Amino acid sequence: MFIGRSHLNFSWLVCVLSLSLLSTSCVAQEQIPEKPSPEHHTSDGFKNLHIDDPEKSFFDFMRMRFFGDEEWADHAALADQVPTQQVDLDSILKPAEEPQITWLGHSTFLIQHKKVNVLTDPIFSDRASPFSFTGPERYVPHVIDYTQLPKIDAVVISHNHYDHLDEASILMLAESAYFYVPLGIKDWLVDIGVDATRVNEFDWWETKKFDEQSMDLTIQALPSQHWSARGLGDRFETLWASWSITIFDTHFWFAGDTGYNPVQFKQIGERIASVDLALIPIGAYAPRWFMQHYHVNPAEAVKIHQDIGAEMSIGMHWGTFPLTAEEPSAPVIELEKAKKSAKINTQAFISMVIGQTLVIP
Repeated sequence: MFIGRSHLNFSWLVCVLSLSLLSTSCVAQEQIPEKPSPEHHTSDGFKNLHIDDPEKSFFDFMRMRFFGDEEWADHAALADQVPTQQVDLDSILKPAEEPQITWLGHSTFLIQHKKVNVLTDPIFSDRASPFSFTGPERYVPHVIDYTQLPKIDAVVISHNHYDHLDEASILMLAESAYFYVPLGIKDWLVDIGVDATRVNEFDWWETKKFDEQSMDLTIQALPSQHWSARGLGDRFETLWASWSITIFDTHFWFAGDTGYNPVQFKQIGERIASVDLALIPIGAYAPRWFMQHYHVNPAEAVKIHQDIGAEMSIGMHWGTFPLTAEEPSAPVIELEKAKKSAKINTQAFISMVIGQTLVIP
């Protein structure tokens, strides 16, 4: 049957008009489907890939803490188990030519190399808490007046728990630093007054080269096994991450806070360049039955050190806040046992004095 030109034009007009009305139109059938979300994304947040996230709550923690059978150490009474010293200001204001690192307590490190200054999970407050009058209180002294820090170029945040994301610290650094955060945390920083252009938000495996002031700094977000929340109803709504931090020719890896699994850290070791120095948690692991999914013990920290192929590692996340049941010095004691059991060089995984500056050869 012959179809005249007017009929053809009318047919095409109907097809074009249909595009605005029907998902099954002539052209719509050829649309490329949306890229599926990464496996660790959910409809309302994020999840861990290698464990079933337990349905624990703040109230479960309180029951375990105050009504469980586990004996909790009196951290304040045992604070002298943790060695501290005042930061040598000359060392951080006139750093060595080689890379150097200063531990300010808990998971806060000042990483310095070739005039680039990076802070990890800064917490300058006395309490890891939304309140100034209650919550885990720092039981060792601050080792520096934080206003005496050198100008900070970059701040890396692992997740939004109060002992890793501290509002007072962020505001102190907001005018000079750029912030690198996992998905979902940017809005919080902007809400408290940080300029949105200073906040860079990442999903796992995403990379950004820091190009301010011609500094050679590359940062990549990597997987970890943890969780997030700042209130009673926002569990898993924002992402958590470990971080690759490359300053010129030196590669650091910051674990943040994490549990162990035999998959993700091996993947990191296979996909990133050789790690010169890793910062790995060794504390906040007891009681094990409650903490094991989200906090490594020293033996698991050694496994992470091996999985990612680190040349050297430093233990962190201990000796600062009373978060879990073990005594302050227990993580260091257990780390020595774990190194011996794993038959690794005793200097390959060390602990530092809070306030100490270490030059990395």
